[in-house]
Amino acid sequence: MAPARDCPCCSGLQYARCCAPYHRGEREAPTAEALMRSRFSAYARKESAYVFRTLHPEHEDKKRPEAKVLREIRDATSTLKFMRLDVLDRDGPDEAGVWHVLFHARVFEKGKNRSFIELSEFAHDGVGIRYRSGKQMPAAYVTDPAGLTIAAFRAMDP
Repeated sequence: MAPARDCPCCSGLQYARCCAPYHRGEREAPTAEALMRSRFSAYARKESAYVFRTLHPEHEDKKRPEAKVLREIRDATSTLKFMRLDVLDRDGPDEAGVWHVLFHARVFEKGKNRSFIELSEFAHDGVGIRYRSGKQMPAAYVTDPAGLTIAAFRAMDP
C-alpha cells in the first residue's frame, strides 16, 4: 500500500481526508478558507477542472469558454511547483455575504521564486462558496509576511 501523502494545502492532514473530497465533488468546502486551501491544492495537483468549477459566476473567467480557461490553467501551472501555503488572515462573511482570505503562496518556476501574497474575495453562488476575485503582490515586497493582516495589505494598495 502506498504511503499517505500530506495535502498540498499545508493543513497537516492527509490529502484523502482534506482536499480530495472537494476535488472529487463529494462535498463543498464549508468555509472560504477551506475553499482557498482546496484551490491551492488543486493548482498544486493540476486539478484545473476544480479550479474552474470553484470560480464565482461573477469572475471574468467563468464567462469565457471553459475549454479555453482549462487549457490556460494547465499551461500556466505546467512548470510551477506549489511548495507551501500560509493563511495570514481571514474575515467574513460581511453583511454582503463576502469573505476574505489573505494568504502567502510559495511557488517556484524552474528554480525562480514566484511566491506571492493574495487577498482573495469569496461569495456564495447558491451551491457553495466560490472564488470571486483576488489582489496579488510579489511576496518579496513584504518584509514579514507572517505578520501581515487584511487591513495592512489593503493599506499597501497593491
